Amino acid sequence: MEAHTGRKPIRVLIVDDHPVVRAGLTSLLRKASGLKVVGAAHNGEVALQLIRTSMVDVVLLDLRMPKIGGVDFLTLLREVANPPAVLILSSYAYEEEIYLAQKAGARGYLSKDASGAQIVEAINIVSAGGKYFSPEIEGRLIERQSRSSLSTRETEILEMVAKGLTNKEIARVLQISQYTVRNHINHISAKLEVGDRTEAVTVALRQGILNQR
Repeated sequence: MEAHTGRKPIRVLIVDDHPVVRAGLTSLLRKASGLKVVGAAHNGEVALQLIRTSMVDVVLLDLRMPKIGGVDFLTLLREVANPPAVLILSSYAYEEEIYLAQKAGARGYLSKDASGAQIVEAINIVSAGGKYFSPEIEGRLIERQSRSSLSTRETEILEMVAKGLTNKEIARVLQISQYTVRNHINHISAKLEVGDRTEAVTVALRQGILNQR
């Protein structure tokens, strides 16, 4: 039901690869005053097509989807003229993923455990140009911003450490010296503010720098 205030309804696109989630959000938002669901896409490719051919104000975006993930979708969205605001709605709260999504242009983050009222409030806020991050998430993002990011090579080495490879084995795979591997691991530990390689892996998994298998 749309509010009779003369204000155009906020046009919302739902992007999630789970049919039950799409159906639930569609049902919820169609009952909300001032909102209009203009589509529900099961992946990023379909969503981009809809955005290019339809008027969309806000995208409710799942971060983890096949083919085009949430962060990649946000990057591709920059190429669209007058892109909609994006609100992340995810089951996961990994710091690194939220940080990368924010850097790529997301204007807010909500857990899928959020209430209907919270989702509607967040949509209204980001549609008006604001941001919607809880104080807890905001604090974690500020803390993350103050730390240096791992380089591609450092992430690659940390993935090998997580698989149990020794410095010698990593050096052989990457065709670099063990001394270079040791230096990389020291830099990784410093950036993650940890004391050893085991703790580095634990922190990286917790923050979402490494994917949990």
